[in-house]
Formats: sequence, structure tokens, C-alpha cells
Amino acid sequence: MPARTSETRRRAAVLGSPIAHSLSPVLHRAAYETLGLDDWSYDRFEVDEAALPGFVTELDDTWAGLSLTMPLKRAIIPLLDGISDTAASVEAVNTVVFRADGRRVGDNTDIPGMIAALRERGVEKVESAAVLGAGATASSALAALARVCAGPVTAYVRSEARAEEMRGWGERLGVEVRTAGWDRAAEALAAPLVVATTPAGTTNALAADVPGRVGTLFDVLYDPWPTPLAAAWSERGGKVVGGLDLLVHQAVLQVEQMTGVPRAPLAAMRAAGERALAAR
Repeated sequence: MPARTSETRRRAAVLGSPIAHSLSPVLHRAAYETLGLDDWSYDRFEVDEAALPGFVTELDDTWAGLSLTMPLKRAIIPLLDGISDTAASVEAVNTVVFRADGRRVGDNTDIPGMIAALRERGVEKVESAAVLGAGATASSALAALARVCAGPVTAYVRSEARAEEMRGWGERLGVEVRTAGWDRAAEALAAPLVVATTPAGTTNALAADVPGRVGTLFDVLYDPWPTPLAAAWSERGGKVVGGLDLLVHQAVLQVEQMTGVPRAPLAAMRAAGERALAAR
């Protein structure tokens, strides 16, 4: 960890493994600059599940919070004094705030970040939806869809074990989840809202199957961007919500929680993220 300096009053960072690709420092630092928080710093640290307890134990009172990415979103929970209902609903924490009383409290800003990103594109409510994939991001997507989708959600997955897991999350979150094999994934593209939660390259082949009339695609990837699926979707005139939209909206909530400032500068953060991606 960097040594404390007289210029640094408060610290925050993103942890994960791998972490070198993370845009979080760019977004948070842009927020600090815009808000005039000159004595705040935000870094990134390569930390895996084995190293996490030791890292957290060594943090001193200059620390305001942490952002967590994979594989730490569940591993952090036993190290905290409490978590929000939102985080508990998916058993995943991506935000830790160090309170003045010494308590470490976890939250999940991915879920409200997804809802905010959709709302920004005018998507308030849909009759049904499809989710591509069944990982940790897919469970957060289901939690967001619980508030956005009025009808069933169909999850397209690669194994019966994953299908069972998604149905379980649906029961827990109050979402009617239907499942289908990945070999039928092209059928998902006809849904009013499609949420792609899979790793880079997984949905590339589906770009050729995008129908002539489409609804909204929420592709959680941001690098490389656009994905072939997102590009094909835009060509058909459909709405596209990207991974940078999600990243910015969840980071806005993190900045507000960690700094106590009520309105983080979304536009400045997004512009910083766009510049950073363009330079890659």
C-alpha cells in the first residue's frame, strides 16, 4: 500500500484479481477533482481471496472505503460488520464504507447502478426480459429486473447446474425465472430487454442473429466496445446500454457513500471513462 503523505487525508481503492484493467481509479479520481477533494486518493490493488483478510486488517483510519471486483464480492462479507439489504439479496458486496464509529459496512451498487443506467435510456418497465449467462453479474441483473420487469425472465445458460442456480436466485428475489440452454441463446434477442452478462467474446456469434426489430440491449462489457452484438444491435436501431454506463452509475453511488457528498459528478466521470477507453 502507498505510504500516507501529508497531502492525503482520505483514501479509497478498488481491489480484485486481475485488476490492472479497472477503470474505477479513473472515474473516482475524476469525481474527486471535480468536487475539489484534493486530499483524497484512489488506487487499485491486486488482491485475491487469500490475501484479502490481511489487506483489510492493515487498513488505518485514513481509509474511507473500498470497491470490490471479482473474485472478492462474496469473500469480503465475513470481514464486515454488516451489509445492506441490497447486498444481502444477492450475497455480493462491491462497496465497503468505513464509518466514523469504526464499523465496516458493505453494499451493492451494481443493482441500483443497473436500474439507473436503464432509466437514463428511458427504460422504466418491460413486460419480459432475457439474461445471457449465469454468473455473479447475472444474479445482480435479476435483482435489478425484479424492479424493472413485470413478467418472466428467461436465462440462457450452459449447464443444468447453472440453470438451477438461476431459478434459485429467481425464487429468492421474487422473479419468475425460466431457463433455456445456450444453444437457444439466439431466441433471447427477441425479448424487449436483453441483458448480456457473459465474458468478452461469448456473445460474438449472436451478432449475426440479431432480428430486424429489436428492443433494448444491456451489454455489461466496456472493453472492447462496442461488442459485435452491441454494434449489430445499434445497426438495427435498438437502444444499447453499455458496461461503461453501468460502471459510471455504480461508481457515482460509491463516491457519494464514501465521501458523503450527495451528488457525484456523473458527466465528468463518464467523460473521464470515455477518454481512458479511447486511449487504450
